[in-house]
Amino acid sequence: MTSDGVIEPSYRIDGRPCDESEFPHVWARCLGAGRANEALRADWRQQFAEAVAAFGVQYIRFHGVFHDDMFVYRESYGGGFGENTPLASPMYTFSYVDKVFDFIVDRGVRPFVELGFMPRELATVPETVFWWGAHCSPPKDMARWVELVTTSVEHWIDRYGLAEVREWRFEVWNEPNLVPHFWTGTKTEYFELYRQTVTAIKKIDPALKVGGPATSVFVPDDRYKGEVEDRAAMRETAAAADVDALDWRPVWIEDFIAWCAERDVPVDFISTHLYPTDFAFGADGVAVPITRYADATFDDLTLLRGLVRNSPYPDAEIHITEWSTSPSSRDFIHDTVFAATSITRSYLQCATLADSIAYWTFTDVFEEGGAGIGPFHGGFGLVNESGIHKPTFHAFTMLERLGDRLLLATSDGVVTRDSRTSAVSAVFFNYPDDMDMKGVGSENSYPATRARAQMGPVRRIRHSIGDLEPGTRFLVEIVDWEHGNVAEAWYQLGSPLNPSRAETEYLGKVADSLLRFTLTVPGTGVLTLDVELQPWAVMSLRQLP
Repeated sequence: MTSDGVIEPSYRIDGRPCDESEFPHVWARCLGAGRANEALRADWRQQFAEAVAAFGVQYIRFHGVFHDDMFVYRESYGGGFGENTPLASPMYTFSYVDKVFDFIVDRGVRPFVELGFMPRELATVPETVFWWGAHCSPPKDMARWVELVTTSVEHWIDRYGLAEVREWRFEVWNEPNLVPHFWTGTKTEYFELYRQTVTAIKKIDPALKVGGPATSVFVPDDRYKGEVEDRAAMRETAAAADVDALDWRPVWIEDFIAWCAERDVPVDFISTHLYPTDFAFGADGVAVPITRYADATFDDLTLLRGLVRNSPYPDAEIHITEWSTSPSSRDFIHDTVFAATSITRSYLQCATLADSIAYWTFTDVFEEGGAGIGPFHGGFGLVNESGIHKPTFHAFTMLERLGDRLLLATSDGVVTRDSRTSAVSAVFFNYPDDMDMKGVGSENSYPATRARAQMGPVRRIRHSIGDLEPGTRFLVEIVDWEHGNVAEAWYQLGSPLNPSRAETEYLGKVADSLLRFTLTVPGTGVLTLDVELQPWAVMSLRQLP
């Protein structure tokens, strides 16, 4: 019974009453995108609007709010063909950022603001990473950085209201442990940047939420123990016969918490990135790729959750501000059913372990390495540059159809209930036993991914759901090797680099051609679910109106 006296329905699954529990939609809390300037593009906006409608996205995070192509920080007019006249003092112009944030907020989504990177005119080192030349260095003048942050946050409060901006999150920088690419300073210099930034924001309003350190992955060695990365510390990892037997730990987080606590610096949330692939440099200087086991994300999050709860900041939120099967925008696994099954499995496992796990990214409109080569080039996106749905898109859609109350959790799926409508829904998957709990890994070409299709066996999903209204209809949808596998269809076309309009239309239809059928609850009120899932299949069961 609810607090207002309404009797909630009680379902029986496999003949037993359900012990319900909360089931947060951690996948919908936040999504990632490439950089702010890409959000000015019409195709980005169309794809984002679709993602919001399909997944119920609540926050969006991207790089480059302060990058030169957003023109926020100005020390000169910018002359074009004429003279570039210096200004007497810096000016701040928000027209480009306003266009982006207005579009986001108008769709009921909030910015998860990554504060970075450094404007060229403030950077000590320019163009450290990416095709678009991000400047990832400490500022020449910390006071100017504080003024930039302060002016920006005050502008957003003026434009959107304090109550709204209090619901935003402000993350200080991105992956500062990756020197010299994302940060050219030391660990302590980043901690000081964080202190100056959070102090400035809290001075505006103590209820604004700020966090970090936004570091990359977990590692099983001391490469990040010092002030800068030590590649010599990776050698044992590179030579390890079984990397899964190593002790994987978060990067900088324990040091960050201790440093902040010692100085009474506020930390509203801890953020980091989780990728189940990594690399380590061997003694010969060659990078050795590493793929971790299928439960790596779950185990990393369990460890991180314990560290935070037992820290001086036990109430700090936990935000995984980037996560995917790998951190490469040229990993062809991202385009496949293998990725769809892998992320479905992890999200269902980890639903209660973090406040958000932001999939990196929702679209292939993503230019860190320049535009992708070909329609399926291993981009991070749930959709490709043309908006064609990958299997991962369908996995996200299936996850979002789940309810917010967990009725049953098994090793291959869940059954849920919607607390508002009491509608029953489920997602099941077949992560093949032949994988022997290995992760899906990454590949540099699409043909190299295809060997995974031989994994097996078929998995039989059998459950009974009782106490349903007779005549209620359920829709079953399945994405697998034969249905919705658009990258394979593209491969069978000969992998055209520049598909014709007809080929693009065909691929769009293949992408959405899932296996679909309906089930009807008989007079007994018991729905019998008995489905054979092919290897790598993801299946949704949802109650129809």
